[in-house]
Amino acid sequence: MDRKTLEQASAQGIISKDQVELLLNFDSAADSSTGNGEEQLRFIRSFGDIFITLGIIFVAIATAQFDINGIYKVIPVLVLIATTEWLVRVRRLALPGIALLIATLYFASQFIGLSKVDFDLANIVIPTVIAFAFYWRYKMPFTLLPMALGLLSIATVLLDIDIRQAQYLIVVYGLVIFSVAMWFDSRDVARQTRFSDAAFWLHLLAAPMVVHGVMVSLLIETSSLPFRELLVILFFVTFFMIALYVDRRAILVSSVSYAIYAIVELTKNNQIHIENMALLVFVVFGIFIIVLGVYWYKIREFLFKSLKDASISKYVPAIIR
Repeated sequence: MDRKTLEQASAQGIISKDQVELLLNFDSAADSSTGNGEEQLRFIRSFGDIFITLGIIFVAIATAQFDINGIYKVIPVLVLIATTEWLVRVRRLALPGIALLIATLYFASQFIGLSKVDFDLANIVIPTVIAFAFYWRYKMPFTLLPMALGLLSIATVLLDIDIRQAQYLIVVYGLVIFSVAMWFDSRDVARQTRFSDAAFWLHLLAAPMVVHGVMVSLLIETSSLPFRELLVILFFVTFFMIALYVDRRAILVSSVSYAIYAIVELTKNNQIHIENMALLVFVVFGIFIIVLGVYWYKIREFLFKSLKDASISKYVPAIIR
């Protein structure tokens, strides 16, 4: 059945509104389990979601330009929360919910006077509490991403550490988030429930954090280290293998995107000098990623077939499909 039919059944009292979403999710999961095994992006259902999200972005950007002072700064926050009740709680729209959460956190930070250089504990706790409230109220998997960032920021403040001078800590943070993401993934190896969606967003956060710490350490802090380029290649090959084994392309997308950005920025700032050979290496990596994307499951089965019966493999999707 399609959404319109189910909503008509809900309007007639045959099923509840919550059952509409449960049936749609079940149908989506059934389709994905009988399809080609590709990861499903359940936060986008149609172009209508994108259309509504664009409207939210336009309104948020325009509102941010108004000169709102004092207690009146809370008005955009209240309006956004009311809109979230309508679009997320009632209409169950995921992508617009992401935009609404980001906008709410922005205007909430403006209301409490949070700035880029003023990261005291109270200013960090309030946006984190808002993210927790969104997760409790709307059960949006994306909410785990700002929640994780908030908790890590609180930990950094409590430890009184300058994160810019402690790249190793960013790597540790990334590994902790990756572990939490894997816990969610292990609860849903079939990738059919909210646990899988939660893991998706946490993987998107964890990967660039690990890459950032390692890249800075290898390319800047150990500038005199021999064979740095080979170490970078070895790191990314290891990263690719992990992503392939746990069956998460999201890890590669965020990590490689960040790596390319980092290399470009470092080159612009003349902090490192990249020879043409290093650029050629990145071209080879790009071709490798394309091939990996096309033959993802065949390569995964070829490399890890011997681990299909290992005890650790019960926490990841089936290696042989």
